[in-house]
Amino acid sequence: MTDPRTPYPVRVDAALEPSGSRGLWLVKWLLLIPHFVVLFFLWVAFSVVSVIAFFAILITARYPRSLFDFNVGVLRWTWRVNYYGYSALGTDRYPPFTLAEVADYPAHLDVPYPERLSRGLVLVKWWLLALPHYIVLSILVGGGLWASSGATTDGGWNAGAGGVGLLALLLLIAAIVLLFTGRYPKSLYDFVLGINRWALRVAAYTGLMTDRYPPFRLDQGGAEPVPADPTPPSPSGPPAAGQPAGETLGAG
Repeated sequence: MTDPRTPYPVRVDAALEPSGSRGLWLVKWLLLIPHFVVLFFLWVAFSVVSVIAFFAILITARYPRSLFDFNVGVLRWTWRVNYYGYSALGTDRYPPFTLAEVADYPAHLDVPYPERLSRGLVLVKWWLLALPHYIVLSILVGGGLWASSGATTDGGWNAGAGGVGLLALLLLIAAIVLLFTGRYPKSLYDFVLGINRWALRVAAYTGLMTDRYPPFRLDQGGAEPVPADPTPPSPSGPPAAGQPAGETLGAG
């Protein structure tokens, strides 16, 4: 388990727009067709690159940097499309067609490059070690969420053939509320972002991008959790003679 004070290396951030279109979500599936076409080929390439990276890590304990950057870009592109579309409905800003980070877009993803990776873990983490996460995420996202391992080609977490998960029900509620009020309930948004963050962490882990095991926790909200400040150190040195314990020298 990851210490909750330690940030996970897969960073997923997003910003909720103060108000959105009441009915745009009804046609986002149509507007996103160009992205779905591109992402189909990008995820095919992601799978091929992951196989190449598997053997590279097994032999050299390193993930080739150019291949790593490409696969991070695919995850980043997918997250922007999902955030706009039916995995979050978090923005009405159309996602850009790029693998690069876009500073002014409200959805961000970053994975720091690992200098070395375990040769042994690469054999088991993408299927055996990730099984508990697949089970949890199949409930949160749906039966098709085995796709979070990188096998999806539709740019979404649910491949569409594996049942409806909690995320779909939450987004249906959010869509209805948006339709009538034009606002996204904050508590609902935070929960939806937590589910997406969990799925993206598992996607990066099973995509061989990190050896840090994803935590079993729902980090809610648009911003990644900030590590807790360490406890301030107590005053150094023993108390002076005649000074009550707990008082600092020169106090008073």
